[in-house]
Amino acid sequence: MSNKNPEEIMKKASELAAKYEKECTGCAQSVVAALLDAFEVKNDDVFRAASGLADGIGLTGDGSCGALTGGAMFIGLMTGRERKDHKDMMKPMKSYLMCAALHKDFIERYGSCRCHDIQKKLIGRTFNLLDPADLKAAAEHKMMEHCSGVTANAAMKAAELLLADDKLPSKKRPTMKVLRGA
Repeated sequence: MSNKNPEEIMKKASELAAKYEKECTGCAQSVVAALLDAFEVKNDDVFRAASGLADGIGLTGDGSCGALTGGAMFIGLMTGRERKDHKDMMKPMKSYLMCAALHKDFIERYGSCRCHDIQKKLIGRTFNLLDPADLKAAAEHKMMEHCSGVTANAAMKAAELLLADDKLPSKKRPTMKVLRGA
């Protein structure tokens, strides 16, 4: 990755998130996978942990958009506190602030972070993806096209926030040259 500048990393994260959402579905996992690939980080555990977060948690539509939670998971992976520091309430502050910025971006773009609200804004209605008839209707309304745009935006914003931070732990950042855009 040392030969990539921040814009290339952000673009790769965005493009991969859209591609993964269209081909594989699972908005949280699509964002996590895209960010793992763009930052060249190997971690199947965080990818696996994102499994149940699609469509507002468990395909309910009633929780935060999986693209948002996937972006927050990756930010936490890169900047969060470790178990040994669990009692230090200030250790995760960097993650809190970055995730708050990601959340703010969602509110500005979509008016909400709740999956059903985003569906209503982008498609005009909501879908119960656990119901076969609604799942078919979602496909007919090209839901994956809309969701792939949301995942692309989430991955790009998460990457932007991480790349703007010059205090990422050295073992987790590509190179200072990449992070500073030199």
